[in-house]
Amino acid sequence: MTQHCGIGAFACELVGILEKHSMRPIRLPSLVLASFLLAAPSLHAVDLRKETADAFDKYVADLETHLDHRWHGEGFLWSDSSPQRDQLQKGATLVQPAHGNGNVGLKGGLIQDWMGAIFIPSTNLSAVLAVAQDYARHNEIYKPEVAGTLVRSHTGNDFSVYMRIVKSKFFLTDVLNVEHDIHFVPLDAKRVYSRSYSTRIAEVSDAGTPKEHELPVGKDRGLMWRLYGYWFYEERDGGVIVECESVTLTRDVPFGMGHLLSPIVHSLPAESLRKGLESTRRAVLKGQ
Repeated sequence: MTQHCGIGAFACELVGILEKHSMRPIRLPSLVLASFLLAAPSLHAVDLRKETADAFDKYVADLETHLDHRWHGEGFLWSDSSPQRDQLQKGATLVQPAHGNGNVGLKGGLIQDWMGAIFIPSTNLSAVLAVAQDYARHNEIYKPEVAGTLVRSHTGNDFSVYMRIVKSKFFLTDVLNVEHDIHFVPLDAKRVYSRSYSTRIAEVSDAGTPKEHELPVGKDRGLMWRLYGYWFYEERDGGVIVECESVTLTRDVPFGMGHLLSPIVHSLPAESLRKGLESTRRAVLKGQ
């Protein structure tokens, strides 16, 4: 047997069983997979500390100060200054970290800040906004990540929306009940932006079973504590450019599990943003 048992006797026992039945040595990738499977349910509950929440609020305040000129129409689209801008017209989806590698470490938490952009051809701003604001159907448009929706209220450009969100990658699945406040602001006939803030996020334990229940808010596995989104829509070039900056707050990676969990925790926001943008494009084009 390959000797890598420092990561846990149970993982090694699982690998031993696999070796016994396969009649050949199990190499490191299989051992890592075994560790993944054992690590997922063992993520212990953590508290969202006030200092972590305050640090996130300060980050958002600084970000919104930076976004203010865009909200007033100056440099409205970040993709205009991207070296890959020409790829948008060819159907590419641009996704990149807002700063550095997209991760900002806090004491007791981790901010992930990512930006994305797409171009939707042969459409107009009204058609795109009709999809973006059709929150009652977001569980169809953005499935499987959005599993359920309910519009709590809608007055003019303001929406209050409940969503059941499912984040999943490999062995790690997180089911969340999320309340959002969303505000749309028209700049002119061709440009609109919106701000979406989570106001409550509760992790759901034993989802889809008779034992389903919410964990106390801020006292859960910490896989999603805040979910904010800044969207920009501009009609031009025979279509509409859609951009989003997604800012989330999660727990930091538990000590000793960085090599297992970091690649997954760090890649989820970018993947989720990409899927959301591409689902928007598909829904708009399908409705034409």
